[in-house]
Amino acid sequence: MNIKIFITYLCLSFIPLWVSGASKLPSTVTMTKARLLDKIKGGWAGQTIGVTFGSITEFRYQGTLIQDCYTIPWHEGYVKETMRVWPDLYDDLYVNLTFMDVLENVGLDAPVDSFAHALAYADYNLWGANQAARYNIMHGVKESGHWLNNPHADNIDYQIEADFSGLMCPGMPNSASAINDKVGHIMSYGDGWYGGVYIGAMYSLAFVSDDIEFIVTEALKTIPRESKFYRCIADLIKWHKQYPNDWKQTWFELEKKHTDDVGSPEGAFSPLDCDARINAAYVVLGLLYGNGNFTKTLEISTRAGQDSDCNPCTAGGILGTMHGYSNIPDYWMKGLKGGEDIIIKGTSMSLNTVYDMSYRHSLKMIQRNAGKVDNEQVVIKVQKPETVRLEVCFEGIYPAKKVSFNHDDIQEISFDFEGTGFVLRGEAVKKSTEFPDGKVYATLFLDGKEIERSDFPTDFRNRKNDLFWRYQLPKGKHTVTVKVNKSDERYILRSFEYVTYSDQPVKGTEVHPE
Repeated sequence: MNIKIFITYLCLSFIPLWVSGASKLPSTVTMTKARLLDKIKGGWAGQTIGVTFGSITEFRYQGTLIQDCYTIPWHEGYVKETMRVWPDLYDDLYVNLTFMDVLENVGLDAPVDSFAHALAYADYNLWGANQAARYNIMHGVKESGHWLNNPHADNIDYQIEADFSGLMCPGMPNSASAINDKVGHIMSYGDGWYGGVYIGAMYSLAFVSDDIEFIVTEALKTIPRESKFYRCIADLIKWHKQYPNDWKQTWFELEKKHTDDVGSPEGAFSPLDCDARINAAYVVLGLLYGNGNFTKTLEISTRAGQDSDCNPCTAGGILGTMHGYSNIPDYWMKGLKGGEDIIIKGTSMSLNTVYDMSYRHSLKMIQRNAGKVDNEQVVIKVQKPETVRLEVCFEGIYPAKKVSFNHDDIQEISFDFEGTGFVLRGEAVKKSTEFPDGKVYATLFLDGKEIERSDFPTDFRNRKNDLFWRYQLPKGKHTVTVKVNKSDERYILRSFEYVTYSDQPVKGTEVHPE
């Protein structure tokens, strides 16, 4: 046996048995239709409460905890108030709802192109992997979530949008995984996709188990053990056993071992970490140490920092599914008061609409997967989680340098680097807010050869996240040149910085001033 394979086998063999132990899942679960609906409503309400609670801390605490002395606000009518003044906060919800709308109008077997088109042309703002995918889809790139086409493929995006899959697949994590295979690859790959698979599985299992630790560990069976995502969550479960009363110690262990962000160019050489793996860990951190308590769960998932609206959103949704809408504490439901009839941005749906739609989808999925539905109750044929295939983003690619590279109104710019890849960050802007939106057109040359022509909309909704990038280049010295073909003097292209990559970890890396 090859020595590297043998060592990997040994390492994986010693992952604690409680991560992959004997299943406690029953073969079938019977519940009333009323209880099924209550759980589905709890999932959506829990999400909405969680994202609103974490709203004002989002990415304000990067690589640091939110200390206990800081009181995170909550009050009656908070959701209604926030939905009206800050509708973009609810990207966790509105992307979910877009996919549900496709299922409603096209059917449960809707092709991937239907989901992709709906996301690309929806009337709301996107960020990260979602926005890169939107641009790719609009420009005919089929593999819009693959890391070669999307530098943000490992980001949290699909992790915060996969809730719908678990909520429509009660007790059926493999059916949720099949949906997530289709939809999640629109914007994600590798760990970015696993985030959605794992979250979908936890939602699914929350219908048939009241044991948070079991839900967390059983859902992890859907993720390949060889992946970084699996190792991160498995380590967290282990540290929870080791430090059962100290979530902050476990948080520090996570920071030491699992905060290396390779893909996202914003996160390289920065405390910003939008990676799905670490943010999923913060969700699980809240679930395990919250131990079924709604308040403790939301507090911990939020105070862990980074994407601190999305993480309590997910944790609250899973816990809301487990407990049910009727069992969410009054303190939190007061904050939701008045918010359930508001149409969510970019959709035609309110939460009350979503409750019913998600319930209908779940009944169809139960029947499709050998379950039964009668007048008063449902019988769910419970699925034992199966592992999805192994995918790796940015394999053999390591950040080498981040260089400040500020240029306004680019005509032609150029830089040299040593390595195997780069990402050049920047944007197109209008010279005046009075001008209508337009586009700038530019060409990428690599080592003197024309590689790509691209357009850069000034419209935020249709923007290109990053100017240009290339990976898997022959190791060595390369020259990047960008030339702008001006068609309209009202618009300019500007650059911020570039990140370079190598095929080996680089010692003594640092941020370099221009």
